[in-house]
Amino acid sequence: MAEASTHYRACNLCEAICGVEIRVEGGRVVSIRGDAADPLSRGHICPKAVALQDLETDPDRLRRPLRRRGDGGWEPVGWDEALDEIAARTRRIQAEHGRDAVGVYLGNPNVHNLGAMLYLRPFVRALGSRNRFSATSVDQLPHHLAAMLMFGHQFLLPVPDVDRTDFLLVLGANPLASNGSMMTAPGMRERLKALRGRGGKLVVVDPRRTETARVADRHLAIEPGTDALFLLALLDVLFAEDLARPGRLEPFTDGLAALREAAAEFPPERVAAATGIAAEEIRTLARELAAAPSAACYGRLGVSTQEFGGLCQWLVNAVNVVTGNLDRPGGAMFPRPAVDVLSFLGRGHRGRWRSRVRGLPEFASELPSAALAEEIDTPGPGRIRALFTVAGNPVLSTPNGARLERALPGLELMVAIDPYLNETTRHAHLILPTTPPLQRDHYDLVFHALAVRNTARYSTRLFPPEPGLRDDWQVLDGLARRLDRGSLAARLRRRLVAALGPRRQLDLALRAGPHGAGFLPFRRGLTLARLAREPHGVDLGPLEPCLPEKLATPERRIDLAPAPYLADLGRLRARLAATAAAEPAERNGELRLIGRRQVQSNNSWMHNVPRLMRGKDRCTLLMHPDDAACRGLASGAQVEIVSRTGRVCAPLEVTDEIKPGVVSLPHGWGHHRPGTRLATAAATPGASLNDVTDEERIDALSGNAAFSGVPVTVAAAAQ
Repeated sequence: MAEASTHYRACNLCEAICGVEIRVEGGRVVSIRGDAADPLSRGHICPKAVALQDLETDPDRLRRPLRRRGDGGWEPVGWDEALDEIAARTRRIQAEHGRDAVGVYLGNPNVHNLGAMLYLRPFVRALGSRNRFSATSVDQLPHHLAAMLMFGHQFLLPVPDVDRTDFLLVLGANPLASNGSMMTAPGMRERLKALRGRGGKLVVVDPRRTETARVADRHLAIEPGTDALFLLALLDVLFAEDLARPGRLEPFTDGLAALREAAAEFPPERVAAATGIAAEEIRTLARELAAAPSAACYGRLGVSTQEFGGLCQWLVNAVNVVTGNLDRPGGAMFPRPAVDVLSFLGRGHRGRWRSRVRGLPEFASELPSAALAEEIDTPGPGRIRALFTVAGNPVLSTPNGARLERALPGLELMVAIDPYLNETTRHAHLILPTTPPLQRDHYDLVFHALAVRNTARYSTRLFPPEPGLRDDWQVLDGLARRLDRGSLAARLRRRLVAALGPRRQLDLALRAGPHGAGFLPFRRGLTLARLAREPHGVDLGPLEPCLPEKLATPERRIDLAPAPYLADLGRLRARLAATAAAEPAERNGELRLIGRRQVQSNNSWMHNVPRLMRGKDRCTLLMHPDDAACRGLASGAQVEIVSRTGRVCAPLEVTDEIKPGVVSLPHGWGHHRPGTRLATAAATPGASLNDVTDEERIDALSGNAAFSGVPVTVAAAAQ
């Protein structure tokens, strides 16, 4: 009989970091279940975790480096030959056109990868280019901007204490599908059931009646892109009716008077028509928030990825401060993770340089990804002529991906660090595949720092790396070593980091962290060795108040009214005035397009996993019955969605779960492109949302892409 063994680790396919129990027989996975002893997930898993085994055996996953031949085909190439060629071609391009002629795009999976998190910075420094882009600016950049301007550090990100709150207000988020994006909370259904069971309330503000909205006490169907108006009206009621109670926060909070004055311009009666939410609904909600023993306001992707995303995340934090619910049990709190990410992530900065074409400001040394295509296809000095993509598929994940798709073949060099030949990497000259999740050690540096409970868990690799594959950190270090032309001190620092490896770096970080053993012998506390002996992880307790000590602003004070936000209110005033002056009904047939999250997928590459693609077609366009009727459309019909940037076709799903005037298409699809090796995904290609989103629609304050609320027309597709 084949030897059987059981392993425990964290699933790292999404932010929930659920604990899993993996049964292995004869060198292969035979079952994956939830780990009931995990102190955070408590046995919960979603379908993605079970798919971990499929990533190991996927026949489409690349298992050795590939180089494009002159005829457009691919040939295998050795690691050293590939890395040497990449370095030589990169140096030649930079010598001829300057350091900024090389760009880099970092995808979402990097944040789920310990080695990538530790070795990306030395690699990016070795490139020496200011043309850096990442998934941050198509996702959560407004969160980081608010954290930096209000609390002094881009990663001082409060999360709702869902396990103790009495009132949870959710805007533009669907935690039953995401398990709590920017709020690591596996098993949200049980957590929300417990909230209701103790007499608490859940209110969801969203243009769609999402899975979360279906179980809420109340659902308010808001007009896309008007959440900032709604939040300002809430604040106006809190101030005007003397319901503002900052409590212990007030002695170290600045800007209360300025915020009160700003909110007074947006009373509920003034914003009701624009938001689609009645003034009395807004007033009632404000009073309920103020009266609750504890409450938390939480806004996520739907409020970040809109033209006023920066204002939204500022105002979410402001509601929590004004009601006294920041940094208190049951409110919005700051985790105390075993590894203090604030110590190795910079505080953040904005506007130190700008993009070449549109002059968009950088944030934390990254330019908005909405500018990537134009920086490649616009002629002139400083044009990007070489591009590295690391675990990213920006053709499907950035606005107007079709423009980027057209631009990529014009690059002199494109290098992809990626395990798949996908819609983006098919344009590369060299592809460097890395080990899948079960073949590498893992610790979640970021998501423990966003979790609703303080825990820590270290996962050792189940299987040795396949012959011919390297871990991400080894590939990144190999490139950095060949490209590094920095000062002697910088090169020595990089060599030290390389010599330590991920395990030793993690051990040092655990020892130095708030729960660590330090560096003297026989001290209690966490070390990597001690954590590795706990297969289910360790429980470090509930979230605890930590302000003002944890604030990173001068004099450790909260800035409730940062000047950039007050200035950006002028843009919001203009939008409100334009909306009030417009005809209320007709938009020349236009609808507002929003995205949606699905539990079976997090990134586009999950669509190549057969067990996650079972069931009915999920890439459908949701439309309200009234909108369908006036266009003569019915469920199942193929419809054409047209925007300024492009057009796609998708099957229609008529439902009253979507607000009239709004349609919804999920993200991550569009697998019809030729030249990929994604057999399962190509069998159900779907339509790419980002073939019709608009790279010119951004949040002017933060630079984040504005995917939500794109104007489109919808009609029956031609035969």
